[in-house]
Amino acid sequence: MASTAAPTVTMPAEWRDFFALTKPRVMSLVVFTGLAGLLAAPGSIHPVIGFTAVLCIAMGAGGAAALNQWWEADIDAGMKRTSKRPLPQGKLRREDARDFGLFLSGISVMVMGVAVHWLAALILAGSIVYYAVIYTIWLKPRTPQNIVIGGGAGAFPPLIGWVAVTGEITLMPVLLFAIIFIWTPPHFWALALFVKTDYAKVGIPMMPVVAGERSTRRQILAYSLALLAISLAPWLVGGTGAIYGISALVLSAIFLALAIPVSFRSSTGEDGMKPEKRLFAWSVIYLFALFTALVADRIVLA
Repeated sequence: MASTAAPTVTMPAEWRDFFALTKPRVMSLVVFTGLAGLLAAPGSIHPVIGFTAVLCIAMGAGGAAALNQWWEADIDAGMKRTSKRPLPQGKLRREDARDFGLFLSGISVMVMGVAVHWLAALILAGSIVYYAVIYTIWLKPRTPQNIVIGGGAGAFPPLIGWVAVTGEITLMPVLLFAIIFIWTPPHFWALALFVKTDYAKVGIPMMPVVAGERSTRRQILAYSLALLAISLAPWLVGGTGAIYGISALVLSAIFLALAIPVSFRSSTGEDGMKPEKRLFAWSVIYLFALFTALVADRIVLA
């Protein structure tokens, strides 16, 4: 696998460098879906305990992200998209990133268990291991199905938030997990289509690199269709009301409409990668909007 070694540290680390290790933009989505799962769950939770649960989800996600960047520092250095991260820039020692990730991960699980619920803590621990070990170390460098299988790593937060309130795993939080699980491949493959040369350069077998653009585009359409179905499931089983159901139908229909031109393109054409970039941008808005509708539906029904 071709990669560029991360430079040695040449300057003192700042708090901003450690914060960047947590992947703040990704964490914002993780925290939001975790909070949505907590707010949508039946029952009630003390505000301080609820805040603690969401904080633990954030710390766990940040710890896993730091461990991901520790392991992939050389790969990140070889990719244009990630070369400005702290480790490729030589702003941190790799062992400091590793220790920071382990500290955040460990403290998040312990606090979740002691202050909130041990089942929620167990799921949080599983999500950290899933992302930092199963996805980062095992799946990502070995199979083009890395995003499909590894999508479970980002799907845990609403499940954790729900369990923090109820103390049990039921059908609804499993469906919320499934929504993010199915959403992840078309979301990430839309990105991978316009940065595939980066992945090819460092030898990461992302779907567009290994299976080609045509196969990737077909699979984006297939997963977008599946997302339409699974997003409606919470409504169809009676777990939500019409606010969520209608919102899911409209949002997923737009997702599918944006996926169709991506899926049937045989080349980038004169517009470059605009359809792929539109789908990727909408996929982020989609998840925020869908889980906002979930919470709004719960508030109205309460």
